[in-house]
Amino acid sequence: MFSTLFKTQPVIDESSRDWIFDTFAWCIQHLDGDFFKNNSELILPNNNFYPGKVSSVEEMADAIFTNTLKYTGLSNWPIKLVPAERYIQKQIPALSFDKNLRGEHCKVSSQASYTINDEEIAHTIDIAFHPSQLNQPQDLIAYLVQKQASILISQQKIAPPGGKETLAQTIDLVACFMGFGVIFANTAYQFKGGCGSCNNRNLNRQAALPELETVYALALFTVLKNGDIKQVKKALKSHLYKPFRQAHKEISTYLQQGADTKHGALLLS
Repeated sequence: MFSTLFKTQPVIDESSRDWIFDTFAWCIQHLDGDFFKNNSELILPNNNFYPGKVSSVEEMADAIFTNTLKYTGLSNWPIKLVPAERYIQKQIPALSFDKNLRGEHCKVSSQASYTINDEEIAHTIDIAFHPSQLNQPQDLIAYLVQKQASILISQQKIAPPGGKETLAQTIDLVACFMGFGVIFANTAYQFKGGCGSCNNRNLNRQAALPELETVYALALFTVLKNGDIKQVKKALKSHLYKPFRQAHKEISTYLQQGADTKHGALLLS
């Protein structure tokens, strides 16, 4: 079908397109489609989304973390930012939800807990942080979103399209679904230089989804949310805007002409 729709070479191959559409449809079904429709917005790397003045590295990290949790809809989840030197790798506990999966009305409880002075305290899900990550704020935001997307996916009983083999790519795609496509496209390829004392590679964002697929996912989010492409142009790296515009046109045409297909039915409902 796609070969008949586009006269120019498509931005990405057909199998990648189908996987992106299928995964977005899975996200709408399993990752709180109502939050996506009513609350998700395109998150841009500027002071409108990450405002405020801080007096310390810790305050800056906490402000970025808190805002990111709000945009992913996981503010009510037991997720905590901890210094890298205090971080201990542990299994993510199984969570249960009253009704909403994300957002301010989400009520979440954990099956894993400990007791202090007869008070039951739920175990937190920790994300490690190193002060050097603040040198690249977009990269830090993307890193935090990757961790949060991974936690969100881990709580789903039905695996996303592609299963474990494409989990790393799915995490990046879920991040785009949650509104961070501009930031993920901008940080798909970045220099990870620096000495060991000022750069911890283990805490940097490790891109799994290729740059063009990330741009395509950004375009799909923008189409589904009727987003302003002028805002994308202002924030997106200049060399990525042309493929973004082409992907935006491709997706708009496909969804308009294929509203009765499985993708159109699921994504436009």
